[in-house]
Amino acid sequence: MATNISPLAHVDPSAKIGDNVTIHPFAFIDADVEIGDGTEIMSYTSIIRGTRIGRDNKIYQGSIIGADPQDFRWTGCKTYCYVGDKNVIREHVIINRGITSEGGTRIGSESFIMAETHIGHDTVVADHCVLGNGVTIAGDASVGTCSILSSGVILHEKSTLGAWTLIKGGCRISGNVPPFVIMAHNPASYFGVNAVVLRKGGFTDEEVDDIAKAYRHIYQTGTSVFNALKRIEADLKPSRVREAIIDYIRGCNLKIVAIPRDLE
Repeated sequence: MATNISPLAHVDPSAKIGDNVTIHPFAFIDADVEIGDGTEIMSYTSIIRGTRIGRDNKIYQGSIIGADPQDFRWTGCKTYCYVGDKNVIREHVIINRGITSEGGTRIGSESFIMAETHIGHDTVVADHCVLGNGVTIAGDASVGTCSILSSGVILHEKSTLGAWTLIKGGCRISGNVPPFVIMAHNPASYFGVNAVVLRKGGFTDEEVDDIAKAYRHIYQTGTSVFNALKRIEADLKPSRVREAIIDYIRGCNLKIVAIPRDLE
């Protein structure tokens, strides 16, 4: 199908534009950019060099995708920003490229990124995520599959979110949030299991109950994280949710958000 590029848009001749792409007036498409089939770029959006955008995305007015990284360690070398398929990126979103030629900033597929969100260099956002208005994610962070960050959430550098987490509005996260939980308040505290979203996502009542039991051991018994994991292994039968929780926490060397220092 034909590609619809406004004569009032700037598209560098070296940019690779797929089929059925729409680029509206006053958009800026830099050199060394690739845009996949069916994607729509709205007016006043800038797609900067080193950006690779997949199929069927819609990027709204004023967004800057692949902006130069805001990090003194970036020395001007060629770096990258990757965006998957079927994402909606609303107005004035800024996504920075990585700071080295390897890796790069990566946005998965089928996520909804709301207005004025900022995603820093080398951050990874997995598939099916929702980032609310004004979310701020620093560099080298990661957001797990099917996570929701409500408006105004701040995710600090090198922090990670496990899959299916919900971070309530205005919450500041500095550290690692294990999967399936809700975090709220400042400083961040455990607010329960993300049960409503998990059930909508196909998790069974038994799985949700097991998740709740696991986090009672971790957050509500006053024992160390090390002992809590031992109790989970003794109390719960092996399952995908039990192993996801244990593997994530062990992968973080038992350092997770909302645990008092003397219980880590």
